[in-house]
Amino acid sequence: MREVLKNAKLLVVKVGSSLVTDQQRGLDHAALARWAKQIAALKSFGKEVLLVSSGAIAEGMQRLGWNKRPNTMHELQAAAAVGQMGLIQAYETCFREFGLHTAQILLTHEDLSNRKRYLNARTTLRALLVLNVIPIINENDTVVTDEIRFGDNDTLAALVTNLIEADVLIILTDLAGLYTSDPRKNPHATLVSEARTGDDKLEKMAGGSISHVGSGGMLTKVLAAKRAARSGAHTIIASGYEDNILLRLAQGEVIGTHIAADTMTLTARKQWLADHLQVRGKLVLDAGAAQALCSEGKSLLPIGVSDLSGDFERGDVVACFNPQGREIARGLVNYNAADTRRILKRPSHEIESVLGYVEEPELIHRDNLVLL
Repeated sequence: MREVLKNAKLLVVKVGSSLVTDQQRGLDHAALARWAKQIAALKSFGKEVLLVSSGAIAEGMQRLGWNKRPNTMHELQAAAAVGQMGLIQAYETCFREFGLHTAQILLTHEDLSNRKRYLNARTTLRALLVLNVIPIINENDTVVTDEIRFGDNDTLAALVTNLIEADVLIILTDLAGLYTSDPRKNPHATLVSEARTGDDKLEKMAGGSISHVGSGGMLTKVLAAKRAARSGAHTIIASGYEDNILLRLAQGEVIGTHIAADTMTLTARKQWLADHLQVRGKLVLDAGAAQALCSEGKSLLPIGVSDLSGDFERGDVVACFNPQGREIARGLVNYNAADTRRILKRPSHEIESVLGYVEEPELIHRDNLVLL
């Protein structure tokens, strides 16, 4: 992993709220200036950087004179709308010192679940990089609802990493990295320097959030690394309070937790299926169907489904679970929930006699299915 960042050309850097705000008193302009300086230096080394930055709501709270983070969606959206003005203005000022322009990119899950908008977002981000512009990316909190929100910028950063097929995702936080257990509760907890995304123990090690202004904890960072690995990207989780952290990482210094991608890189469309679409339903498979999907590369047939839940339509994404309750795949379903319930456990040649029509013999075709 020492050489990964040294050789990487395309990076996504995520900075959390605690690293860009001044103890909940709005933006820390000195901190933003430090990030701009380091990213400008990375650019001089021949690296392209996209920045996923929190801080809009905290800045909006400061401008509105609020001392406590609001709980209602409309107040959070108002704070985000006010704060985004200050956040992008501050970044533009900082990067201008180094002859660089910035661009504001606000995304929702809905933007990435629509295939056309997904491709448009990727094209726009790539065009900005060609133009030597630093994309400043955040969730569009001003319009987002619970149903379409990413939930935290760790997830957003991972999805952006997949979107533009970056080499490395760097998640900067207020902790030194991932520990074997919560260091606030266990004084014997030790820092995990290197790991692989396929290690199930990582999620068990991850604890909650230590920040009072952020929404993500260590678990979201570990899951983000798992998502980023689907496009072959490695992840580094490290403290943003380390001096010149980005430059030291770029020079090969081992700081924080380096999580190597050890999964087979998915094609762009498979990544989209796995992460950029919201799951609308759940299918429970029998043992034979689970085996056919995981080991034999087969499509999912109605006869292999023992139960379902959710109110999904044809073309929605549904999650597939094995009999033990573990999610093993996701895919685009060929029949709505009502019709699926009528044909489950039945062979494909009976679909037409049961429904009076047949769209496809498969419930989910292999081309529209991704294993997890």
